[in-house]
Parts: sequence; structure tokens; C-alpha cells
Amino acid sequence: MRILLTGANGFLGGYLQRALQSRGDLLRLGRTAPSEIFADFSKEIPSIPEVDLVVHAAGAAHFLPKTAEEKALFHTINVQGTEKLLRRLSENSLKPKSFVFISSVAVYGQETGKQINEDSPLLGSTPYAVSKILAEQLILDWGIKHGVSTYILRLPLIVGEHAPGNLRAMQKAIQSGYYFRIGKGQSRKSMVLAEDVAALASRLTIGGGIYNLTDNVDPKLAELDTAMALRINKSVKIIPLSLIKPLAMIGDRISFFPINTYRLKKLTGELTFDCSKARRELNWAPKSVLSWLSE
Repeated sequence: MRILLTGANGFLGGYLQRALQSRGDLLRLGRTAPSEIFADFSKEIPSIPEVDLVVHAAGAAHFLPKTAEEKALFHTINVQGTEKLLRRLSENSLKPKSFVFISSVAVYGQETGKQINEDSPLLGSTPYAVSKILAEQLILDWGIKHGVSTYILRLPLIVGEHAPGNLRAMQKAIQSGYYFRIGKGQSRKSMVLAEDVAALASRLTIGGGIYNLTDNVDPKLAELDTAMALRINKSVKIIPLSLIKPLAMIGDRISFFPINTYRLKKLTGELTFDCSKARRELNWAPKSVLSWLSE
């Protein structure tokens, strides 16, 4: 089996690369070595040989756009880049049997909520979320047109060694002693292990569908920061919610203040996603993030 992987040099891409290499002949498409096909998603993509499986993990993420140019980058890479990739694949007489797209739960546009499932409306309005919504639709339409099984995998916070984003920031804050748990830390957040996503993506063939992937545990914040602190022999400091609320109200009036009521609600609110469809249809049996952290 010949496999095309985009985004192999990213955090999740490294896990995908290791999982896919055992499945067949792997071709990596990217703008840096050691890609077999050199391509920049903001520019034209060269011809692509016939492949059996495509795993599309490349895209702009992990930054907050501050300018119009940075906002446009999400559309340029995530939408137009995907469109270019699909156009190149369409040129081959034999199309892939399966196309797996790494998407995000950001498409739902929810900052709080419990067990949000795949039938929930796509209300994401950030440049990143909108780009993922549009890319998903491009891929689904292309799959129907060409008879390709398309899988959309919507991921929450991805966990693994040297993970970027909020988890790394939390770990650094705990390590340096600047981290404070707000209140009892009872809010739950969905997350998923990168190695489990990679293992699933490597075995998706005939079928298709849209799936949320989580660890099916959705740990409480207190469970998560405690496990992370124990891993590096640190303790967790706690700040009472009754103390932080007045500070958040000050932040509503002072723009440069580190906390406001909006951010406080986001930090203490629950946000979980339902992965029962993946468990039922894809035999999704993930390992819990807490178990991984305790190893």
C-alpha cells in the first residue's frame, strides 16, 4: 500500500509518520526535509503519484492571528492548500481508496458544553475554525464525487511528548512555580493522545464518516494538573475562586490585566466532546491521558 502524509514534520505528524511507516510505502509531502514531495501549501503543489491512502495533517494552527495577513493565512493554507491537494489527486486516473483529514473540535465554536457530538451545528467563527469547516466540506464533496472514503477526525487538545499549546504552557508554569489551580478544579476538558490518533488513522480504509476523538475520560482539571505535577515532582498551588472573581472584574476594565471574566469562565467551564460514535463504529479504544501521565 502506498500512503501520502502531509504535515509529517508537525507534532502530530511525527506520530502519524511512525504509525504509517509500518503500513506500507510512505510518501511525505511538505516544505522541509525529509519530505519526498516538496510542497508549500501557500503555493502550487507539484504532481502527486497514485496512492491508496491520504492522511492530511498539514495546516496552520497554534497561533493567534494579530493582523489581517495572519488571519488570511488560515484560509490560504488550510482551505486553498487543501483545494490544491485535492486537485492534484484528481489528476490521477486511480484515486485513493481513503482520505483522512485531521480536523478540530474548534469547528463547533463552543467554549463550554458537555458531550458535544458530531451532529452539533458548526458555529466556529475564528479564522482557524472557519478554515477547518471549509476544508472539511471540500474534502467531503470531493470524496463523494470521486468515490473516495473520507474520514474527518475532529480532535480536542492533543497530548504527547513535547506537545505544543496549552498543555506545554501548563507544564512550564507548574515547573517554574507560577501555576495556580483556580478553585477545586472540577471542570472537565476533553483531550486525546497523539499516539492513539495516529494508530487509528493508519488503519482507516473503506467506510468514512465524521468522528470526534477523545480519551473517553475527559479528566478534571485537578486530576490533570496533579498528574502533571507528580510527573516532575512538583506540587500544585491553589487560588480560591472567591479571590479570583474580583480580580477578573478588574480585568474587564483594564485590557492588559492577565485575567478577566471571559477568560475565567473559559478556564473554569466544562468543555467535553462525545466520542461514542468512534467507539461504536471504529472500535476506538483509547488510552486515558491520566494513565499516560502516570507512567
